[in-house]
Amino acid sequence: MSIVALRWLDPPAGPAIELLDQTRLPVSETALTCTTVPSLVDAIRRLVVRGAPLLGIAGAYGVALAAARGDDVTAAAQALAQARPTAVNLGWGARRALGAYLRAAADPDQEVQRGAARAALREARSIADADEQACAQMAELGLALVPAGARILTHCNTGSLVTAGEGTAFGLVLAAHRAGLLTMCWIDETRPLLQGSRLTAYEAGRAGLPHKVLADSAAASLMAAGQVDLVVVGADRITADGSVANKVGTYGLAVLARHHQVPFVVVAPVSTIDFGTADGASIPIEQRPPEEITHLAGQRLAPAGSDAYNPAFDVTPPGLITAIVTESGVIQPVTRGNLRVLSPET
Repeated sequence: MSIVALRWLDPPAGPAIELLDQTRLPVSETALTCTTVPSLVDAIRRLVVRGAPLLGIAGAYGVALAAARGDDVTAAAQALAQARPTAVNLGWGARRALGAYLRAAADPDQEVQRGAARAALREARSIADADEQACAQMAELGLALVPAGARILTHCNTGSLVTAGEGTAFGLVLAAHRAGLLTMCWIDETRPLLQGSRLTAYEAGRAGLPHKVLADSAAASLMAAGQVDLVVVGADRITADGSVANKVGTYGLAVLARHHQVPFVVVAPVSTIDFGTADGASIPIEQRPPEEITHLAGQRLAPAGSDAYNPAFDVTPPGLITAIVTESGVIQPVTRGNLRVLSPET
């Protein structure tokens, strides 16, 4: 069922990174091949490849690509890390691969030095393998939070299009379906780029999940009608206090869920937790082009001259989050102290 959203191409086809172009789904499944780091950075900014875990993998493979080409690897890692400022995994993956490259390049053994590019590639593959395993572990751990006959509401896209496995939040929904616990998957359309209706519905249909797409603004009345038992979302960055940056619209769902006494669960790997950022107010929020709001499919909707406010993410405070599911355990309640046990420094 899993979709391969990113693939490394060895010679003679490569070195290159092949991406499933998510901007063209679900109309067509089209591959985009990046042969240089600037082309990969452009693909990241245009959302050809997206989602926190997969961005981490893309960042690592981007460093491996620069190393294989003989480019300035440190500069490549910096360019990749800055391509989207909110998603912490992107810089994390690039730094991991850069570290592997620099350690090999500095080794006194000449044979190890010559293999520095291969070291970066091994690190990228290791990150991808670990993410696939993390997806399976999160789905298994998260099942304990899913009631029988669950009607689950999700936002944005969190399946195999954004991971090396079956997904974070969507991976849990898929596991609930296989366990016979799922009655309905409600999918927010996720304005303005419609990742829910275009991508999550695409994945749900492929998996045979019972699902319906709803306008983002319909979530309130759906909860008021008692039709939602659980809200499950992913994350692009989790701060040390448990604040969660995710696709814009997530915070509103958390407020609605609290009012209607619906559990609100975040599913994300430990790599998405940024222990170096103290709280939600410290997260840099990416501002997207106004045309994503003022236009649809290239056609202008708003009057000429109208500007737009278009943050890609919003921040949900920990007090509104029932639990955070990671591959290393379930954090409940979400507090700074409970999260600290996952820190690499503990």
